[in-house]
Amino acid sequence: MNKKKEAIVFGFALFAMFFGAGNLIFPPSLGIAMGKDWFLAGIGFLLTGVGLPLFGVLAFTKVGRLEDFSIKISSKFNTLYCTALILVIGPLFAIPRTGSTTFEMGVRPLFPDIDPFLLSVISSALFFGVTFLIVIKESKLTDIIGKFITPILLVILAAIAFFGITGDIGTAVDKRATGVFTQGFVNGYQTMDALASVLFGVIIIKGLEGKGITDEKDQRYFLTGAAFIAAIGLGLIYFSLMFLGSKISGAGTFETTSSALYLAEVTLGSAGKIFFGICVAAACLTTAVGLVAISAAWFAGLTRIKYNVWAVIVSVFSAVMALGGVDFIIKLSIPVLCILYPVTIILILLNIFGVKNVLVYRVATYVTLITITVEVCADTFGLTGITEFMKIIPLADAGFAWITPCILGMIAAYFISKTRSGQKEEQ
Repeated sequence: MNKKKEAIVFGFALFAMFFGAGNLIFPPSLGIAMGKDWFLAGIGFLLTGVGLPLFGVLAFTKVGRLEDFSIKISSKFNTLYCTALILVIGPLFAIPRTGSTTFEMGVRPLFPDIDPFLLSVISSALFFGVTFLIVIKESKLTDIIGKFITPILLVILAAIAFFGITGDIGTAVDKRATGVFTQGFVNGYQTMDALASVLFGVIIIKGLEGKGITDEKDQRYFLTGAAFIAAIGLGLIYFSLMFLGSKISGAGTFETTSSALYLAEVTLGSAGKIFFGICVAAACLTTAVGLVAISAAWFAGLTRIKYNVWAVIVSVFSAVMALGGVDFIIKLSIPVLCILYPVTIILILLNIFGVKNVLVYRVATYVTLITITVEVCADTFGLTGITEFMKIIPLADAGFAWITPCILGMIAAYFISKTRSGQKEEQ
C-alpha cells in the first residue's frame, strides 16, 4: 500500500465532506464586516472553521463510535448530546440552510421577476422533494454531483480569487470593529463543521478499517495526513474569500449570500454569477442528501418509527424552515451554536488527549455547559445584571467566560479524585 497516495485520497475525501455552500457564504461576509481587520478575524475563524473540525475527526482515533463520544459522562448525556448535534446539523439549521442558500444563490438570480415568496415555496418544495427521492432510492446522483460539481466550483473559486486579487474590485476600509478575533472565532461556528466532524470522524475511521487499516498508529498517520491536506484547501479558500470580502467592504451592505454572488459578478461577470449560483445549489443538494440520511437513521435508531418515515418528516420540516431564508436561520442558530460549540470543543479535546479521569471529564463538560448557557441566556434575553456579573470572570469580555471556570473545575476535580483514591488505598 502506498501510504502517501492513500493519505492524499483521504485528504481530498475529508475536504469534500467539509466543503459546502456554508463554507462559501460566511468568509466573504466576515471580510466585509471586518474591513481592514479581516486578517485577525480570519485567524479566529480558522481556529473554529478549520482547526476544530479536524481535531474532531482526529478525536475518533480515540473513540471509534458516535455512541461513545461522551459516554464517560453518562449514556443518557451521550444520547442527548448526539441528538442535539443531529438536530443542529439536521432539520433545525444546516439542512434548511441548504434549501435557502439554493434559492438565494441559484434560483432567485435566474427568475428576478417572479414573486420571491412564491418562488421560494416552489424552490423549497422541489429541492427537498428531490432530496427525499435520492435519500430513499439511494441514487448515484450525489456521487456524480460530488465528482463534477465540486471540481467546477473550485475552478470558479480559483478564478474569482485570481481576478479579485489581481484586479481592482475595491479597497478595504476601516470598519473600526471591536472584538475582531472573537467575532471571527464565533463566526466559524456557523460553518457547523466542528459539529459535523463528530459524524465525519466515524465515516473516515470506517473507511480506513474497510481498507484493512485498523492499527491506531496507522489511523493517526492517515488522519494526520488527510487533516493537513484538507486544512490547506479550506484555509486557502477561507482566507481568499475573506480578503476579497475586505476589498469590497466599502461597496455597501450585503445579505449573507449576496456577498459571494457579488464577488462572482465583479470578477467573472453576470454569467459567472449565475453559473456560480447553480454550482452552489448542486453542492447544497449533496449536503442535504447526506444530512437527511444521517438524521433519519439516527432517529430511526432511537424510536420505533421507520427510516423512510423519518426521511419524510425531516425533509418536510426542513422545507418549511428553509422558507425563512438564510439570514433568519443564522439568527435563530446563533444562541444554540454558542452553547453547543464550547461543549463540543471540550469533548473533542478530552477525547484527543485521552482523559480517563471520569470526574475531570464530567466536571469539565458540565461546568462549561452551565457557564455558557447562563451567559448566552443572559445575552439573548437582555439580563444585564447577570451579564455584568459574569464580566468579573477572566476572558469574559473576549466572549470566553466558560474557559476559566472549566480549567478551575478540572483542576479541582483532579485533586478531589486523587484524594478519594488515596483514602481508598488507606482503607
